[in-house]
Amino acid sequence: MKKAVVLTGAGVSAESGIKTFRDADGLWEGHDIMEVASPIGWKKNTELVLDFYNKRRKQLLQVEPNAAHYALVKLQEKYDVQIITQNIDDLHERAGSTQVTHLHGELLKARSTFDEDLIMDWKQDIKLGDFCEHNHQLRPHVVWFGEAVPLFQKSAEIAATADILIIIGTSMQVYPAASLVDFAPRHTPIYFIDPNPNIGESGRLEIISKTAVDGVPQLVDRLINDEDNS
Repeated sequence: MKKAVVLTGAGVSAESGIKTFRDADGLWEGHDIMEVASPIGWKKNTELVLDFYNKRRKQLLQVEPNAAHYALVKLQEKYDVQIITQNIDDLHERAGSTQVTHLHGELLKARSTFDEDLIMDWKQDIKLGDFCEHNHQLRPHVVWFGEAVPLFQKSAEIAATADILIIIGTSMQVYPAASLVDFAPRHTPIYFIDPNPNIGESGRLEIISKTAVDGVPQLVDRLINDEDNS
């Protein structure tokens, strides 16, 4: 069974109603990104950061996977599908995808500020005074700007095994995630699905200028048909 490695960004979840939170002026819900998504912001105003992610968590629990998420589940019928997502939502898993690596963490988990390996499922608000077993404050299990990306090496190893690479709804401008494409084997076909692609088509790169909801099901049907006829 061929391996399809799928890199997903905000565009795959946007049509489920997940806000990107970043406005045209770069603000997240009216906040500078460093106020709510950095270790410095956390130390400066912990309560603000908790409130920001508590709102995101509540919104996530009110939305559902969309046609793009479900199409990737369908692809599992013919391919070994490995999803590497920059998203912190659980919509891939809720749709039924079985192999998902969350490069930037998971919103429905909390972790200890004392031991970063102490991670727990967490669907309610995280409040000041919610402590781990070592009596240290819990924080969102999210990779912030300026922090290491623990699962990058694992993601790079997955990308290196791709028979095909599918990129969905990401600008490929955020590093180190954007460099994952460089780990794919040299002749691996790449499909880039985005309504406003910021790169040009090349020999092995096919651009599909559509939203995730339109473009992913169409590509999946095509790939499955190709496998059936091979």
